[in-house]
Amino acid sequence: MILISHRGNIGGAIPDIENKPDYIDAAIKLNFDVEIDVWMVDNEFFLGHDRPQYEIDVEWINTRSDKLWVHCKNIDVLEFFNQLKSNINYFWHQEDTATLTSKRFVWAFPGKQPIKNSIAVMPEIHKEDINQCIGVCSNYINRYT
Repeated sequence: MILISHRGNIGGAIPDIENKPDYIDAAIKLNFDVEIDVWMVDNEFFLGHDRPQYEIDVEWINTRSDKLWVHCKNIDVLEFFNQLKSNINYFWHQEDTATLTSKRFVWAFPGKQPIKNSIAVMPEIHKEDINQCIGVCSNYINRYT
């Protein structure tokens, strides 16, 4: 099972530090993948859920690309990654039942399980059956180890 920390969270949501680069690195050091929220504003890259907060560069993402699931938060960053020839796993979604990542993983919106071979996002919210999933993304990812 692929275990993905939601914005760096391990044992619960901590909104004040979610998507902070050091917080993400701490989750990676614990051997979790991490879903991050990425914005592009005036050709600069930022992490942050509701708004651009923490400036980063593409190299920061590239050096961690084997552990990151990049949620594109605006069209500019989606277009950038779509034109970039790299190993970055990125996707765009809002409230779709599911979306396909650039590495062809099915990323399912919370409350939409079961979807065979998908990534279940925060299945604990709706007490979803994840038996058919290949991965979980959660604020409580330590519960799935």
